[in-house]
Amino acid sequence: MSEINSLSSEDSHLPKSPGRRPSWNVGDLPAPPQFNLKNVLKIIGPGAITLSVSIGLGEWVLGPTVVSQYGLSLLWIASLAILFQLACNLEFIRYTVYTGEPVVNGFMRLAPHPALWGFLYILFWLCQGGWPAWAATSAAPLFAAFMGDLPGAGDEMLMRLLGIMNFAVCVFIIAVGGKIERTLEFVNWLMVIYIFGFLMTVCIIYVPLETWLAGLRGFLGLDASFQFALLPAGASWVLLGGFAAFAASGGMNNVTISNYIRDKGFGMGGVVGYIPSAVGGKKVNISPVGTVFPTTTENMRKWRVWWKYVLCDQVALWAVGCFVGMFLNCILAAHIIPPGTELTGLAAGAYQASYLEAEGGKLLGFVTLLNGFWILFGSQLVVVDALTRVNTDIVWSMSNRLREIAGGDIRKVYYSLLVIYAVWGSIAINLAPPRALILIASNAAGFILLFSAINVLVLNKMMLPKAVQGSLWLRALVVCAALFYGFFFFMNLRQLFF
Repeated sequence: MSEINSLSSEDSHLPKSPGRRPSWNVGDLPAPPQFNLKNVLKIIGPGAITLSVSIGLGEWVLGPTVVSQYGLSLLWIASLAILFQLACNLEFIRYTVYTGEPVVNGFMRLAPHPALWGFLYILFWLCQGGWPAWAATSAAPLFAAFMGDLPGAGDEMLMRLLGIMNFAVCVFIIAVGGKIERTLEFVNWLMVIYIFGFLMTVCIIYVPLETWLAGLRGFLGLDASFQFALLPAGASWVLLGGFAAFAASGGMNNVTISNYIRDKGFGMGGVVGYIPSAVGGKKVNISPVGTVFPTTTENMRKWRVWWKYVLCDQVALWAVGCFVGMFLNCILAAHIIPPGTELTGLAAGAYQASYLEAEGGKLLGFVTLLNGFWILFGSQLVVVDALTRVNTDIVWSMSNRLREIAGGDIRKVYYSLLVIYAVWGSIAINLAPPRALILIASNAAGFILLFSAINVLVLNKMMLPKAVQGSLWLRALVVCAALFYGFFFFMNLRQLFF
């Protein structure tokens, strides 16, 4: 790579202004590996991490909850949610591949002040992920697997202890390994392969063809008579708003895709550095500011190859995985759960096993419980890291004093915040039942998607050279995403207060 220099506004191939933060460094875009199937399978992976979150509360819990109450025709919400979140993901990633900075660090370049945006996105993550809803919900299948029955009244204390234990194991896994992103990628690849294999097998064996076809129609909002059945009368907007957010990754989980892209080394992320693990990791110098490249002919050739890898990760892996995961979970629920059933209470996340056991025996019920546990546990694992990771990147980039105290070792900041989160999470898990934690997290995610979609449109328009900006149709989808989540936010407020 060429020698890194300071940003010059006189170069028309570079951004005119770095905004409210220090100027980027300048260097050539690292050469991507030759684009072929072997390298695609080697390089993609951030999409698997965020796919694990989407399979969790969105596809295993909220999807079946919505379908059992309102029918498969409500899957049109998932169709739009996945499409709109894909558009947002690509725009978040675009900024990071060009600058090497996570997109939240880019938001901090906008007016009026970096500290305002930094504080706001820390608050956003606390509102969405500060409640360990995934660990709390994963206690139900674990309880049922070893106690032989679904949890009920009188089991609250044991459920909380199991939730805290699951949360603590997530913290432990994050602390070991060399590179956190690779640790998460490895664990979540295994989970995704196991989960999809289980769901596909069960659906092929037990779900009839007419339910498969009904599920496909449902993604278009069509009922059995091929009539549009978009919004049922008297629907809970809190539930539907949560489903719209968590039908894919949801809120800050989408925003954090740019942090994983940076740590994986996509584009200029390979220049900036990554967050290493506390155990097994080494000190890595990670720059508080990114590095951008002039949009020369050679750099743009390399950019197009890097963007092919991004599309493979986000479209072929993440988006397709979201659709397939939602489809399989919902047709399974539609087949085994009686219509009109409200999946509430302590057993959220374990109902599927109870119904499948009646159809296929105790062994199938037990395997389903393990599947449900891994789905929710894997999601919590990602959320623990993602919350800590984004907040670490925010404070690391903002504070020269903090970097001096840490001796340039970002691990000291990351693991200090992880310990604080571990303590808080163990307290927060006791403050409300699992279903309430789910709805708090998911509806916070919806509002965050509304906000961050607007943020990234402004950021990329102001900061990125025209040559690397997204197409008009992609930006139009991001506008639609803001309108979509704004609609659910408004309807939620209307139902709650009017």
